[in-house]
Amino acid sequence: MEKKVAVVAIGGNSLIADKNHTSTDDQYLAAKETAGHIVDMIEDGWDVVVGHGNGPQVGFILQKAEIAYGAVQMPMASLDVCGAQSQGQIGYALAQNIQNELKKRGIQKSVAAVIEQTIVDRNDPAFSNPTKPIGGFMTEAEAKRREAEDGWTVIEDAGRGWRRVVASPIPQEIVELDAIRTLIDAGIITISVGGGGIPVIRTESGDLKGIAAVIDKDFGNSLLASLIDADLLLISTAVEKVALNFGKPDEVWLDRMTLAEAKKYLAEGIHFKGGSMAPKIQACINFLERGGKASLITNPENIGRALKGETGTWIVP
Repeated sequence: MEKKVAVVAIGGNSLIADKNHTSTDDQYLAAKETAGHIVDMIEDGWDVVVGHGNGPQVGFILQKAEIAYGAVQMPMASLDVCGAQSQGQIGYALAQNIQNELKKRGIQKSVAAVIEQTIVDRNDPAFSNPTKPIGGFMTEAEAKRREAEDGWTVIEDAGRGWRRVVASPIPQEIVELDAIRTLIDAGIITISVGGGGIPVIRTESGDLKGIAAVIDKDFGNSLLASLIDADLLLISTAVEKVALNFGKPDEVWLDRMTLAEAKKYLAEGIHFKGGSMAPKIQACINFLERGGKASLITNPENIGRALKGETGTWIVP
């Protein structure tokens, strides 16, 4: 049977049911539910690479570090290290739950979580205009002190306090690409490109070095899907389908878009919100423009139905 490879990008927010369920135990249970949907795909013959967001998780790691720094002056981990910690945490929860679900169904397959680095361009324009808020809120005095002492870029956030902001550059290369390809070829379910990848740059000597940035997880997984010649980029999100004029009286749910239609709707700037659906649509566009066969956007509980064409929004060349 011909191999079918799908990159499934799940949101970090999907592991947070609500503000009252944010513990690692709660996230583990959410990962268990997601694992069931992923194993459904595996049972239907898909080889799956699972990518995931990590926004809330990195935020929690940073806020704990900030509290420890303020209380006992414990040195804070850099943002790239926090990203690596979140990859380990989420990768563990997903891998163990997928392993347990495979065992329950009698499916003999291995699972591996890969800590993955993504190379970005040190000259990406995003570094000249950091916009991605990270960590907790600060007073203006604390923000200005961290700006002076640590080189942070800080902004006042809509009257709620001051926050650190970092760049969100475009991913260029997947460092562990050969390892991921080897795992896929061996039929191993692979979890990688967490949070879009740990952002790194190449120094003048060619060495890799972590950098304070946040990569959009959908862009990172779109790049991976292209590089491994995946048959499908599946973006799992909070809604069953994509809508035009979302939340408005003239809202229209879409079953299918061509690449040209997706580009047109995105360019109109009124249908998809930045930081929400817009980057997902752009990630699908990027995948298709690089030769991808199809993209699908739906929520986790409807992945099975969407793959059968019963729901979800398909974006095709």
